[in-house]
Amino acid sequence: MTNASAALRGFGPVFALLFALQFVSMGAMEMSGPFWPIHIKALSPSDSVFGLAGIGVYICPMLGVSLTSAFWGRMGDRYGNRLMMVRALAGLAITQLLIAFAQDVWTILALRFLQGAFAGYIAPAQAYGVQVTGGRDRAALFAWLQVATNVGSLGGAFLGGLILDELPFAAINLTAGVICALCAATAWTSLPVPPNGTIPTATAKITAHAPSGSAPVAGLFVLMGLLLASRMVLQVPFSLYMTQVFGAQHWVTGLSYGLLALGFVAGAPLWARLFNGRAKSYVLGWSVLISAGCLAITHLAGITGSIAFFAMLYFVWGALLGGTTPALLSLISAATRNDRQGSVLGLAQSCQQGASVVGIVAGVAVTQFIGLEAAFPLVSILYALSLLVALGIWLKARHSPDEGS
Repeated sequence: MTNASAALRGFGPVFALLFALQFVSMGAMEMSGPFWPIHIKALSPSDSVFGLAGIGVYICPMLGVSLTSAFWGRMGDRYGNRLMMVRALAGLAITQLLIAFAQDVWTILALRFLQGAFAGYIAPAQAYGVQVTGGRDRAALFAWLQVATNVGSLGGAFLGGLILDELPFAAINLTAGVICALCAATAWTSLPVPPNGTIPTATAKITAHAPSGSAPVAGLFVLMGLLLASRMVLQVPFSLYMTQVFGAQHWVTGLSYGLLALGFVAGAPLWARLFNGRAKSYVLGWSVLISAGCLAITHLAGITGSIAFFAMLYFVWGALLGGTTPALLSLISAATRNDRQGSVLGLAQSCQQGASVVGIVAGVAVTQFIGLEAAFPLVSILYALSLLVALGIWLKARHSPDEGS
């Protein structure tokens, strides 16, 4: 907690508000995260409809984000990332409230797609964060914004489980909609509009290396996509896996689901501190080791019969993930001109959502045709691919002429 307070003070009061908005809004959205399969199954008239809708309820918002995030990023560069944040939060609020009253799976899927298409909050929040912090210490900036998301995920999943144990599923969506509406109003009234030309000269010197340093950006997108696809394989079957393998109650499922986020929260600031000021090859070298660690952890999680050991592994997995997306995003952002931060981070979000869709589809397909026991082996295989990609990028970066940038 002391480290968090110090980090927020170091970035300034505006970032503290940005952190709080990300924490609260993402927590509200994650309340329903692990429980959609249960709700969709109750509304589905047949197993085939459930199989399709169970995938679609996660994929539809991701497709919406992936198709529109780059566009919203360009709009953020032109009209301001603050406005795009308010637009995204308002979109989340409206669609969550509408979903609460939907009693048909196809209506829910359509609304979930619109939710993604009109939302896309994280990318403009990251671009706005670069503006208000003057572009300094990007690894820590993205790490703390991801910490806000994952702290919200931890609390949201647990709270969602408590609500579902006592109230209908619609209560989760109603609560989330009201919270997102309050966040949109707070962002509109409290976040300042960054003046033009706020990026200091020191940052401009860093981005001057972008043309020569941008060579690994495509590889970074691929690596980030693989890592996210590996993580998302378990999104749909997780609650069913917990019920079938461990016989867990809803609150235990929500808590276990949130431990991944808790591990991320614990690990991300430490990784950011480790990577601060380090050369590109140093960060990428650790990406190789992190991919190997995730491979080992997910293999163990897939073979254990102990729910306590499983929960501990989920926490460690989350801690390792804290050194992935924020660090890779900071390398991508640093290789991009300041006036294109919204565009490139929007493109990064599109990449992330597309990779998440691939992971979810792969996870559902494997568990439907082979069984739930095949979920973790698939995750391990994808991490093995991530390991190979990370190794290739690292070896290339070691011989890059702009290595010190």
